[in-house]
Amino acid sequence: MYRKSVKISLILVYLVIVAGAVVRMTGSGMGCPDWPKCFGYYIPPTEVSELEFQANREYEKGQVIIVDETLKVAAEDFTSKEVYNEKNWSTYTKHDYAIFNPVHTWVEYINRLAGALAGFAVLIMAILSFRKWKSNKKITLLSWLSVFLMGFQAWLGATVVYSVLSPVRITIHMVMALVIVAVLLYLLYISGEKQQSKRPNKTFKNLMVLALALTLIQVVLGTQVRQIVDEQIKAFGYDAREMWLANPDITFYIHRSFSILVILVNLVLWWKNRKLQLNFGKINWVLWLIALEIITGIAMYNFDFPFTTQSLHLVIASALFGFQFYLLLESFTAGRKLKTS
Repeated sequence: MYRKSVKISLILVYLVIVAGAVVRMTGSGMGCPDWPKCFGYYIPPTEVSELEFQANREYEKGQVIIVDETLKVAAEDFTSKEVYNEKNWSTYTKHDYAIFNPVHTWVEYINRLAGALAGFAVLIMAILSFRKWKSNKKITLLSWLSVFLMGFQAWLGATVVYSVLSPVRITIHMVMALVIVAVLLYLLYISGEKQQSKRPNKTFKNLMVLALALTLIQVVLGTQVRQIVDEQIKAFGYDAREMWLANPDITFYIHRSFSILVILVNLVLWWKNRKLQLNFGKINWVLWLIALEIITGIAMYNFDFPFTTQSLHLVIASALFGFQFYLLLESFTAGRKLKTS
């Protein structure tokens, strides 16, 4: 039952990554300008009229309206009069972004719902982990660490909104998602039965560490390339896709060229796996994912960023990280007897 909860948590965390990719690709990051609510509502508005001042309406403390391109927050519960009264409202001070786009709002809201669902699943997993306390305390401790990391990730999401999508904070937010994936994969690994494999040599292990590090670097570089695209969107508009990478800076070329090193390192790992007969079958999945990653990257550049390939590119990179991390766990514990639960 515990392992099932870990698997469900892992799937839902990946679902949040998918939702986050959709948010980024649609430019919906500021769809909800406040946190944890959305324009002061638990269920966000669907029309701009709901965010305009209305006479004789009951407002609750914290609800948001837009006045003169500024967010105003209800200072307390009250019923409005015929005329807008500044005394009933305070100006939102986290940032000055006050644009309502119903599509962006609901895309971001669904992303937050997915995050809340994943957080709830991780909490249940942590509660179930108490059964493992006597047999393997590490499982319980890491399970509750996952709860903390999910809370920290939610806080990071809030800071991304408050910063009006700061590139550095977006990158940290993405890396933290992969950290959570790594912890859940480790829990999945140590709580299950281990397949016997030949112990790999030191070179193979070092190459696995390098391969994982290269993937993480590529993810970070990819988020920076996406920032370049975001700046181009602001300059040329969301529909001018052919202009998004018309004049890329050096980061784009590093990201593209770096993929060659990623391919070579993983091909060497695949060759050593066969030569040493290590029986690490997941390495074949790694190569397939790298191939798909390259295909989606080429499609984005040559076909002016079709929406599907944008989302897939990030999701495949996250899946690649997961497979490589699990393979790293197998390579460092192969040939040894491990305590299982």
